[in-house]
Amino acid sequence: MFKFINVAYDQSPLCKNSYRMRNKVLAFVGDSIGRQQFQSLICMLTGGDDEALVEDVSKSYGLEKPQGSIRADGIALRFIESNTTIIYYWSATLCELQLLNQTSPEETEYAMHLDRPSTFIQKYVKSMDVLVLNTGHHWNRGKMNANKWVMYVDGKPNSNQRLFRDLGLARNYTIHKVTEWLHNQRERNLTMADIYVRSLSPRHFFNGEWDTGGRCDNNLVPVEERNVSGRQVLDHAFESAVFETRVHLLNITYLSQFRDEAHISKYKPDRSGQDCLHWCLPGVPDVWNELLYAEILSRDTRATKYM
Repeated sequence: MFKFINVAYDQSPLCKNSYRMRNKVLAFVGDSIGRQQFQSLICMLTGGDDEALVEDVSKSYGLEKPQGSIRADGIALRFIESNTTIIYYWSATLCELQLLNQTSPEETEYAMHLDRPSTFIQKYVKSMDVLVLNTGHHWNRGKMNANKWVMYVDGKPNSNQRLFRDLGLARNYTIHKVTEWLHNQRERNLTMADIYVRSLSPRHFFNGEWDTGGRCDNNLVPVEERNVSGRQVLDHAFESAVFETRVHLLNITYLSQFRDEAHISKYKPDRSGQDCLHWCLPGVPDVWNELLYAEILSRDTRATKYM
């Protein structure tokens, strides 16, 4: 059993109406910002009750910590009263990753299959009722090299040099392939999950990046709309990928753009630079979950109306 620290979420519509997710499974699959959305939702669903009864069911989803690893690839928590399971699985690019040398796992490179969703999605999507995906900030050369990811397409090393040179194009390709696969799963009734892709969470670095003195501690209040220049900020890769599919877009990019004061900023524990990518909690990811719940509620209402 878990006991959660009391935080000021007890007025949230999610905890008041969470019976809508009774006996259901909701999974977040994505990077560390996806993990923040998961953490936000867990706090919202406890409603500030530090005696909330929550069971760790990670083992049922293969989420045990591998020997020698710092942490497990994810966690699954079941709210006992409602039998609602909330899962987080770390998959920074949503791609299937495959060891290229099984005998030397600490040194080997990984095949990063751009046209296949992560193994976790392939294995467990049939048991999910809601699936929320995100990917974005790990599509850079530094992450690729550090993680020893090697692009594969059609089961063999990628030969398309454009994908190798342009990681934005590679991300776009992967998003379309993963969305296409999930759409086909819904069309063939191999899953009944409502599937969402969450658009890109904006960064607010100025005067540099995370490792070059970038900061975001210039504001104490949200930005007003008249102070945001340019067109509405969107995630075009996800927008185009979900077009005419059974996959839905959870668009949080534009509304989050106004909250440059809501990042961890200079208050990160190690004080080595500023974190203008992740968010303070409670905070902006709570709004994403309110939007997600409104989407779930809306689709549930429409489905009930036409039954």
